[in-house]
Amino acid sequence: MADSQDTNRPTPESLISQFQITKLLKQDQNGRRIALLGTINNEQGILTAERTAIPTESLEVLQSFQAAISRITNLGDNDIYRWYLASSTSPTSPTSEIHPDLKLNLIYPCDTQHIKKYSSQNLRMVTETPTIYRNHIQPYIQRKRDQGRLNWVFNILEGRTEQEDVVLRVESGSGGVNDGFLMLPDLNWDRKSMGSLHLLALVQRRDLWSLRDLRKRDVAFLRGLRARVLEGVREVYGLEADQLKLYVHYQPTYYHFHVHVVNVGLEAGATQATGKAFGLENLISWLEGLNGGEDAGLADVDLTYFLGEESELWTDIFGPLKRGEKAADRV
Repeated sequence: MADSQDTNRPTPESLISQFQITKLLKQDQNGRRIALLGTINNEQGILTAERTAIPTESLEVLQSFQAAISRITNLGDNDIYRWYLASSTSPTSPTSEIHPDLKLNLIYPCDTQHIKKYSSQNLRMVTETPTIYRNHIQPYIQRKRDQGRLNWVFNILEGRTEQEDVVLRVESGSGGVNDGFLMLPDLNWDRKSMGSLHLLALVQRRDLWSLRDLRKRDVAFLRGLRARVLEGVREVYGLEADQLKLYVHYQPTYYHFHVHVVNVGLEAGATQATGKAFGLENLISWLEGLNGGEDAGLADVDLTYFLGEESELWTDIFGPLKRGEKAADRV
């Protein structure tokens, strides 16, 4: 009797093909994992599916992965940065439909600092005092800006590139107040999945390099920026204010003040972690609570954040300072 029951029992593999989808329950991990409600033989079940990791066992395996990429569609390019949607499998026939399952970003040509940024490395927590900022970090930021690393940002702000991607443009107000900004998709968003929505608001002001440049007199500017960003996202994408998270990076990838706008349901990775992301609303409250007049600002407070050991800020500034040595200040 038991043998007969075992014979009639469906194999685990066959259950997948018998699963009849009735509803998407959830999508997370930046769209890489879904939970589906369905039935098998009129009984409900839940099927979760997650994309496996890209194989990396050898150079040959990586080359095979790259060679299999097909159906490449360029989403945009600006200076040395380009981004695409593509498929990781080849079509079985010229007419077969394949949905993109890869989001590709290309930096070309890249330099040593790009390679360090994208390399696996240990992290260190550091505390940047106002003295360290003034003596070492601010000159470092100035040198980076002088090297032309913001060309791609200015291309956007000045209307030379990516204008078709701009979803909101707010011109500066009257009376000489430079409160204009524009908003466009972050290059890491596929521009389709609302659950992983990620936008950037780039301010027109050139005097704000990072959150360190914010002062009490900028509170009204930040409140206005926040309000118009939230309204713009609601009008374009239909998401309410309490479905969005606004934050600023420190240290940022590039030194022109910008605000990240993401779906609050987007799973927080390293870029949203403590020691990297500072909530915009919290920054506003912080500024309002500072002692002093309108010139009091975030250049006058300690900031604690993490750095990679390959970062110039660690190798040339914080590493030497930790060892009691003089910072190199050559970066």
